[in-house]
Amino acid sequence: MLCRLVAQDPARVPFPDRIPAYLERTERALGQALPDPALAPQRLHAAMRYAVLGGGKRLRPLLVYATGEALGVAVERLDAPAVAIELMHAFSLIHDDLPAMDDDDLRRGRPATHRAFDEATAILAADALQPLAFEVLAAAPVMADEPDVQLRLVTLLAAACGPNGIAGGQALDLASEHRRLDQAEVEHMYRLKTGRLLRASVLGAAHCLPGVTLGRLHRLETFADALGIAYQIRDDILEFTAPDHAGSSDVIKEKATYPALFGLQPADRRTDELLGRALASLDDLGAQADGLRWMARYTMQRSQ
Repeated sequence: MLCRLVAQDPARVPFPDRIPAYLERTERALGQALPDPALAPQRLHAAMRYAVLGGGKRLRPLLVYATGEALGVAVERLDAPAVAIELMHAFSLIHDDLPAMDDDDLRRGRPATHRAFDEATAILAADALQPLAFEVLAAAPVMADEPDVQLRLVTLLAAACGPNGIAGGQALDLASEHRRLDQAEVEHMYRLKTGRLLRASVLGAAHCLPGVTLGRLHRLETFADALGIAYQIRDDILEFTAPDHAGSSDVIKEKATYPALFGLQPADRRTDELLGRALASLDDLGAQADGLRWMARYTMQRSQ
């Protein structure tokens, strides 16, 4: 019933009450996009499903759907970008956890993919998830007659995971070990490592709207840029204040994080500034953008 209500009239219930329907929709679509674990190669398929379907906040798909609400995009047009971006996110998390990267044994409270399976299988699972994300966009039936839309979505996602996106941000993150960066350098690293995929979530939904204006795209890009930096600063604050902080990989490797470099109070002030910038960019969208406003506030105020 709630899924039908969201599809018919999102404004009839507050955005937090619509989240379960969007999460249900996301999980169903992800399950359909991922390969059947009963088919060969079974171990690879099982690892892909383990990495993607093992929980998480699904922030990126929720941003896709919230942006679609703000612009009046039909929810059916949003499923492919929501799924593709979450597959790409899972790809990046597998790589982040590998011994050659952050060397983390746990992800979302359970063994990381390379620990649950093995390192080679984890690498192959990530390698398979990345092209699958593009396949989802290229083969979406709802856009079969709109190759221009598909091209924009594929280009946007490719940019988000390349040298000016996730890969570049991770390279900067690795290079930051034992170094003291200034604020601009830290925020640039965050913009690439975290922000580019959030930007693809917001702009991907916008590109599903025929005739979306450049002005609106620019304002949404401002929103996504502020959100991406703030999200990573908030992550760093939560890790910095965690009881087991001294044993975290960031501390052990002496990585350049916002609170470690500049202190907790400046980090909190910066997230407040970024929240103000994100919210101000939505002023012209009215009540339809309340979902995006809620997502921005949640990002800054979450406790995990």
